[in-house]
Amino acid sequence: MDSRRRAGRGGYRSALCPTGRASSSTEFCSDTRKFHCWPFSQSSHHKRLVRFDLFPASSDKMLRKSLETSSDMIIYDLEDSVPPARADKDAARHRLLNLLSTTEKLPAPERIAVRLNSVNTDHFVGDIRCIANIPAVRTLVIPKVDHEDHLGHVEQGISHVIQSNPELLHQRPEPLSIIASIESAQALRRIGEIAQWKSKHGRLGALLFAAEDYCADTRIIRTPSCQELLYTRSKIVAAARAFGLDAIDMVCVDYKNLDILADECTDGRRLGFDGKQAIHPGQVDTIHTKFVPSSSEIARAAKILQAMEAAHSSHKGAVSLLVNGRDEMIDAPMLRQAQQIIQHANQAGLPIPHQI
Repeated sequence: MDSRRRAGRGGYRSALCPTGRASSSTEFCSDTRKFHCWPFSQSSHHKRLVRFDLFPASSDKMLRKSLETSSDMIIYDLEDSVPPARADKDAARHRLLNLLSTTEKLPAPERIAVRLNSVNTDHFVGDIRCIANIPAVRTLVIPKVDHEDHLGHVEQGISHVIQSNPELLHQRPEPLSIIASIESAQALRRIGEIAQWKSKHGRLGALLFAAEDYCADTRIIRTPSCQELLYTRSKIVAAARAFGLDAIDMVCVDYKNLDILADECTDGRRLGFDGKQAIHPGQVDTIHTKFVPSSSEIARAAKILQAMEAAHSSHKGAVSLLVNGRDEMIDAPMLRQAQQIIQHANQAGLPIPHQI
């Protein structure tokens, strides 16, 4: 297995062409990250199948391309793909504002999100007051959320905008959805408080794990096994589940090695993640394939559902079932797992056997 190449902030990132194929080498730019998460959530405010594509607000060319993509969600980036100078940050913000305010045929608002600069930067106030004032934006991605108070700053910014423009409450039917990026030891220490954060003007929808930032903060050395991140990833999933959020797994930086990617996807799904970020279009198909139930999982789940239906009809709460050559004792928890698998398969449009 190839050794991992670390991709820090400003490392290789790829943009998505309108065709869905990888960009040419001349179109590669700093931190133009693509987020793909499939499936996303069962929660009522999300579609099940969601792909996240990130476009840098520093590039007019990439902003125009964003209007052509068929992705489920477009994330316009004001953070790492924009140089840190104030002039560049201001220019990117105004460029994005112009796009979202003057373009006649924008994507549906549910598909539009913006990644702001961190609340700890001088750029955050300008970002939140500009972006939260655009009715077409429905989701904010907040990087470097180390403490629930950081989300409180987001709420204050949104509240200030709404007080200045009350019409937004009518133009935007639901509160802004927020994705919190977990990137540090402090964030992990406060993960429960972050996950249970509530707001009148925004709702936390997902926790996203930024593994490379986390490793830089904690001095963890990345290995192909990812064992050094098992505790962190498990804790993020547990916090997300405890408070009804989605959990989005780390990127695979070996973007050309699909075997490593497949292993990471399998591992992430077993840990309970809803999906995985991608940094290259070539990773998307593998992520899509690995984050849905396999045919054998679906067949087993369907068999459990049928057996438990018969057991309940006979006033039994458990049943012994031969599954994949093994005798298993099936009861309520395994029934619930089987129901979840069938639900995921249905949402993904996969065939469900009616008779096993």
